[in-house]
Amino acid sequence: MSTLTNRHEVLFLYDVSWANPNGDPMDENRPRIDEETGINIVTDVRLKRTVRDALKEMGYEIFLREKRHDNQTLFTKDELFEQFYKSTPEEVLKKCIDIRLFGGTFALKPKKRAKKAEGGEEQRAFAYTGPVQFKFGHSLHQVKEKFIKGTSIMPTDKGKTQGGPTEVYIIPYSLIAFYGVANEKAAATTNLTEDDLDAMFKALWVGHKAGTDVITRSKFGHEPRLLVDIVYKPGTLTHMGELDKLVAFRSEKNDESIRDISDGVLDLSALAQKVAAYKDKIEKVRVQVGDRVKMEPDIEDVFAEIPVESFPWSAEP
Repeated sequence: MSTLTNRHEVLFLYDVSWANPNGDPMDENRPRIDEETGINIVTDVRLKRTVRDALKEMGYEIFLREKRHDNQTLFTKDELFEQFYKSTPEEVLKKCIDIRLFGGTFALKPKKRAKKAEGGEEQRAFAYTGPVQFKFGHSLHQVKEKFIKGTSIMPTDKGKTQGGPTEVYIIPYSLIAFYGVANEKAAATTNLTEDDLDAMFKALWVGHKAGTDVITRSKFGHEPRLLVDIVYKPGTLTHMGELDKLVAFRSEKNDESIRDISDGVLDLSALAQKVAAYKDKIEKVRVQVGDRVKMEPDIEDVFAEIPVESFPWSAEP
């Protein structure tokens, strides 16, 4: 299949209940919260990790993964490159959908026997800018962290008869918005195809609903709520931008009391106004809506006069 020819803009919303959507390893793995605003922050790296793991479960080859030696030490990037992909960037792009999507940078040690024609060792390195990029995600309301204490059943030291204390930081509820772009110019470099992009969209949805990545104790409680893929006409070199700032969550409850998607309404009025100004540049829109999501205006009204389609995998059980 040919490489991507249309620019895409992506809006993805999911929520988290009684879990930690993205812990900060430099701060006791506590949820990332903007101290000034009380807004929950999730990095693009966290989102991509869920996508990568879901793609792997869907049968795709990914490069950035956990692979261990017999002694349980982790493979390095160089070792993965050497062992699985014949040490050529072309082989990585051909096999690994995550590099075609998100790019990658590798600085590899040259082989001792590899010589340039004029003498000296051959440098094996490459850097690809990923056609698909996401901003940091953020909650559409203020959140409040909770510190939960408990006791484990297993003793922590030999000779002890009782389990040790357990501690975990969680957020009772967070509705998180991510904004992304798939750039058709960069897609020509990594050979990203429409099929690749469709697989990523499925991984976004399925990964946040039922992926192994989100069923750990700290992550269990994710649910996808809204996925919008805006497909621009070929040759369009601009796009609306910052779709995450064009949606709001309105609730009669105060922000920190919100506990479910049904506690409020997604306000899409600002998005509708922006779409109206760009409608002549948009070829079509694909949409997936989760359970119990209320929106004003309706999604069909937001994209009035623009073809609205379902994703090809949306009918799968």
